[in-house]
Amino acid sequence: MKLLLISNSTNYGEEYLQWPKSFILDFLNTFNVKKVLFVPYAGISLSPLGLNESYNAYEKKVKEVFISMGFEIYSIHHQTHPIKAVMEAEAIAVGGGNTFHLVYCMQKLGIMSAIRERALDGIPYLGWSAGSNVACPSLMTTNDMPIIQPPDFECMNLVPFQINPHYLDKNPEGHGGETREARIEEFLILHPQMPVVGLREASLLEVIEKKMVLKGSRAMRLFQFGHSPREFAPGSDISHLLKPIN
Repeated sequence: MKLLLISNSTNYGEEYLQWPKSFILDFLNTFNVKKVLFVPYAGISLSPLGLNESYNAYEKKVKEVFISMGFEIYSIHHQTHPIKAVMEAEAIAVGGGNTFHLVYCMQKLGIMSAIRERALDGIPYLGWSAGSNVACPSLMTTNDMPIIQPPDFECMNLVPFQINPHYLDKNPEGHGGETREARIEEFLILHPQMPVVGLREASLLEVIEKKMVLKGSRAMRLFQFGHSPREFAPGSDISHLLKPIN
């Protein structure tokens, strides 16, 4: 497989997709990609013209960045036969937003299994935030509000662990709710065999075949049932997490 699983698109005060831009460029150039199929269904914004206009706006936003890197982007929401588009794609990018809506659309259109098949066959796949969530076995460690109910929570299972994008170590000052760590511990109680990667902003996981490396500027936190959380510095080889869970 060839995966680039990005925690977040934009750091505070930066332009859209600015911080991961060099990683995306290197990743796609390594595999001589010229054209990328974009999946915009996590992107929902207020528009009097409805969801389709939200997708158009999202595509335009992403296209501007990818064109600046020398890549062509075309969105799946324009395609008459979305599964065929997936099967013919050179590379696939899945944008962030609401994971529940993204999973709902991917399952409804039948592209969840199609993208999984292509990724397992080796075409480059990249996603940020919700786009990283759907590479996991399920959407259960997303941070998003369940604004729509997908048929089930199952995702592509490209990696045998869960990702919590935008991982925060502490709650904002004055917030009295559970920490992100407490929520992940709740998940582990019910799913003790499933590791969870707390992927802080400005970090990503790059998977090339059987090797996975943490890249970016921040450490990641690994949660496993019955163990204290562990920290891994940028540049760490964390390929052991790719081993199938017994």
